[in-house]
Amino acid sequence: MTYKSNSLLGKEMLPVDIVLLPEWWNKNEGITFDHDFFYHPLKRVEEEQHMEKVLYERWGKFGMGQHKDQARPEIGAVHLAAGYLLSEMMGCEVRYSEAHPPQVLAAHQELTTINIEQAFKSAAFQQVEHLIASLKNKFGYVTGDINWGGILNIAMDLRGEDIFMDMMLTPDEVKDYFNGIAAVIERFNSFMQALTGSTSISVNRGVRHLQQPVLLHSECSHTMISSEDYEEFLLPFDQKWSSKRPFGIHYCGPDPHRMASSFAKIPHLDYLDLGWGGDVKILREHLPDTFFNIRLSPIELAKQSHLEIRETISRLVHESGNPYLTGVCCINMDDSVSDDKINVLFETVEELKKDYQII
Repeated sequence: MTYKSNSLLGKEMLPVDIVLLPEWWNKNEGITFDHDFFYHPLKRVEEEQHMEKVLYERWGKFGMGQHKDQARPEIGAVHLAAGYLLSEMMGCEVRYSEAHPPQVLAAHQELTTINIEQAFKSAAFQQVEHLIASLKNKFGYVTGDINWGGILNIAMDLRGEDIFMDMMLTPDEVKDYFNGIAAVIERFNSFMQALTGSTSISVNRGVRHLQQPVLLHSECSHTMISSEDYEEFLLPFDQKWSSKRPFGIHYCGPDPHRMASSFAKIPHLDYLDLGWGGDVKILREHLPDTFFNIRLSPIELAKQSHLEIRETISRLVHESGNPYLTGVCCINMDDSVSDDKINVLFETVEELKKDYQII
């Protein structure tokens, strides 16, 4: 059988990746995720290489830890999945701790115009600029990127739960507000793209397997809105950003299929990072040409037997229907997931690759 692929993303069959929570790294390797982890130039480089070495030691035979021998000036934490910086740039407090991702505290700001210039004059962004300058002074370049979140995710950080009431009571003001957040995102991503050529490895490491860097919009909070609200308030941004191909959506909630017909209205949705529980068949019916990055549940993975893991992965991949438009990942695993379960994840994908090559 001949399967089509996305020419922008390349033709790698069933790429697979994992992300471990800070709790795992702290317990197993003693890595601390304090402020210095993110902003001290020496620690930034040392800890990223440390993580690469650990991944190679445990899962190198599956392609993990390819940069174990390189001290890479990673500008952001590319082995974590945490969006915090843009919220901090726009006024939120962020707390750093030893064994957890950065915690963004809702600012409960008024629904006012976003001050774009102020965001890029903030102490948070100045820290990033200082880090970049230090790394470039030593290495001559920087690599990686910093998770930029998404419009509604950031709006929730800035306004708290009031943003949902705003959408009902003052829709025009909310649209202006979202336009301001989007402008900060666009400027930040232009800045990052010019520096490293990448924007979204830190959103999901799965994009590192693809031929071109994907602009991946985080829509974690969209489980809390209707498809009608998505189409009115947020779809226009996805439609606009999709012109900068390849473009993708990160939807880690359990119901991405609820948005399937809405996503189909995006001119070029090259990549969909879809959450555990999503109906892959329904999504494929609406998005026949989109690459599906299927996210396994880290909670379920810890509970399942080896056979159940194999059956789950096989079912989801077959429902996607095309090994060149399908990837598999498990994100934010803690120490309750044993190494043997992760081994089964990788082994199952390898077996599926062989099966598809025979077809």
